[in-house]
Amino acid sequence: MDKKLHVILSGGGTGGHIYPAVAVAEALKRRLGERVELLFVGAEGKMEMEKVPALGYRIVGLPIAGLQRRLDWHNLLVPFKVLRSLRLARRVIREFGADVVVGFGGYASAPVLRAAQRMGIPTLIQEQNSYAGVTNRLLARGARCICTAYEGMERFFPADKIVFTGNPLRGRFSKAGADRAEALQHYGFSSDRQVILIVGGSLGTRSLNEMMKAWILSLGGAEAPVQVIWQTGKYYEREMQEFLAAHPVPGIWQGAFIERMDLAYAAADLVVSRSGAGTVSELCLVAKPVLFVPSPNVAEDHQTMNARALEQQGAAAIVPDAACRTEAMPRALELLADRAALQRMSESIEKLARPHAAEDIVDQIIKLLK
Repeated sequence: MDKKLHVILSGGGTGGHIYPAVAVAEALKRRLGERVELLFVGAEGKMEMEKVPALGYRIVGLPIAGLQRRLDWHNLLVPFKVLRSLRLARRVIREFGADVVVGFGGYASAPVLRAAQRMGIPTLIQEQNSYAGVTNRLLARGARCICTAYEGMERFFPADKIVFTGNPLRGRFSKAGADRAEALQHYGFSSDRQVILIVGGSLGTRSLNEMMKAWILSLGGAEAPVQVIWQTGKYYEREMQEFLAAHPVPGIWQGAFIERMDLAYAAADLVVSRSGAGTVSELCLVAKPVLFVPSPNVAEDHQTMNARALEQQGAAAIVPDAACRTEAMPRALELLADRAALQRMSESIEKLARPHAAEDIVDQIIKLLK
């Protein structure tokens, strides 16, 4: 490719849309270096307007807003914001000289993708979940290519446009990963007891934190049968610190964040986690058995769909959010006691890994221009 390639990447509102876009941006830079110029487009006031510049990329914000699911007078403003965002998106595309526009879902990507399609500029959509989002479904007809993280997505998209790539991830996750002995030492754990990793996301998850509190209280001061890496999230950090100080249990590491996920995965025999698209893809790459507690507070219950897609392959177990406080830890301990089942789950989830997703999506972007 002789001329400089101008690529717009758009998606936002949550890290699940932002970080796949950043992963593809990084892959484009690795592949093309100075021969590619990148521009992100997001929604004003949303987290991408802070996260993307912090990673060194330029971003333009549009005044787009999504419909509130409850009755809210702000919904009356949405059509006006959509029209204004479409006009601004056309201007951004022209001034930047976009050759291709890549959308990663969320309403933030809708105006720039729609504008590009009307202007005859090729568009590519990346869908992270097993149940496609509204924005991607609406824009699929005009897209040239749709990269999916799950097979069987023909029920949402035209079959001839689908390319199964997996989800693009930042970082280098793999089954080999970090050294387990180093990981156990990092957390102050011994090698004679199994380890459960509880992951509640950067903000935290009330359900998983309440699950841990109930389990610790059920021990009645006795030593825990397993060691636990308990990631509480920043919203719950102080509350959970105070709880653990009042009910100390040896062998529990607690923190708001996990800086070295490679060490956490290396230490873990089993993961208890939400089932967002990025987390699912990471777990496939590290081949860790997992007990999913899908969040019920997401659009179209896509976390449950993601978890079921793995459960059907024998790659995961599920406990519903409503039951997790009393049922998740007993189920986790039951799984840990069955080493053969853990091995089967690990082998099954590893088969679903797509370690080259970002590079495969870059292949499709370049193919659109040839």
